[in-house]
Amino acid sequence: MAPLRVLVVGCGNMGTSHARAYHQLKNDFRIVGLVARSPGSRDKLSAELGGLPTFADFEQAYAATKPDVVSINTYPDTHAAIARVALRGGSHVFLEKPLAETVAEAEEIVALAKQHRRKVVVGYILRVHPAWQKFIEVAQTLGKPLVMRMNLNQQSKGKDWRTHKALMDSMSPIVDCGVHYVDVMCQMTRSKPVRVSAIQARLSDELKPGMYNYGQLQVTFADGSVGWYEAGWGPMMSEIAYFVKDVVGPKGCVSIVDRQGERKAGSADVGAHTATNALRLHRQDRDASDAFVHADQWIDTTDEPDHDGLCLREQQYLLRAIREDLDLGEHLADAVNSLRIVLAADRSAREGRTIELA
Repeated sequence: MAPLRVLVVGCGNMGTSHARAYHQLKNDFRIVGLVARSPGSRDKLSAELGGLPTFADFEQAYAATKPDVVSINTYPDTHAAIARVALRGGSHVFLEKPLAETVAEAEEIVALAKQHRRKVVVGYILRVHPAWQKFIEVAQTLGKPLVMRMNLNQQSKGKDWRTHKALMDSMSPIVDCGVHYVDVMCQMTRSKPVRVSAIQARLSDELKPGMYNYGQLQVTFADGSVGWYEAGWGPMMSEIAYFVKDVVGPKGCVSIVDRQGERKAGSADVGAHTATNALRLHRQDRDASDAFVHADQWIDTTDEPDHDGLCLREQQYLLRAIREDLDLGEHLADAVNSLRIVLAADRSAREGRTIELA
């Protein structure tokens, strides 16, 4: 088959990694254009990949290139508008998380994909990560209910703080990053979320009015499982306990452990945000003397892909979805569900009350 023609929109961290994936899969994809508002980012990526057409405006680029696939790696407030143009124009879509700014927009994207018989893959990078798949698998052996404790705080300055402030022009950290980890919780429990509550704090006057840069959400599931997720961004954030991934059940617990210093570069190291290195599994079984029967088990995950490798896996999944006509109904339903939960959490944080989920 002829390679799929791809228009890459957004040339920042994620757009660069996805463009590298398409370039590596050159027998299956051909990049026909790079779109970014900043000429520096698009020109730099174009030069890295051998010289590619660049554009400042998406709609002009779309009309000029007529792509089979649009890869959307822009700020969240542009996701829905770009996806609408792409799907109505007959293109498949890869869309970085979150799917949209509102549940209504997310559901519209899903409906357009179905109406136009196009594939939409959402960039839930942890879903293609073998170590995180193992983490979820082991968590499901611990019984019910589960207690899921997760966070990802980031101490940012300079360019990274500017990026965080730009992201917070449209959504808070517990929404933007929370969709990943709430999605993991939903996979672990496979139970209906019933209520969510959240707290927030505005730790900087550099933010737009009404925005906060620290939040924590708590979600309760129908099976009695509970989970919390915490996220804070900015130059004031602590480097202590910024990466917690821990699940407890009646039969024991499993945790992602920094065993070999994979997070030594600190919370600003994007490559370490998905790194696991090792899982530590504890079983609660005891003998007649009340001693633990099993020593804690270390599950080695040092062969996990790096960030670019994970983005490559995402594009391989997109390729399969298109070539093999995979049913992405559950994938998209899960993306809408996790978005619904974190948006309810954002509402809870702003209104100071628990939100019941329909």
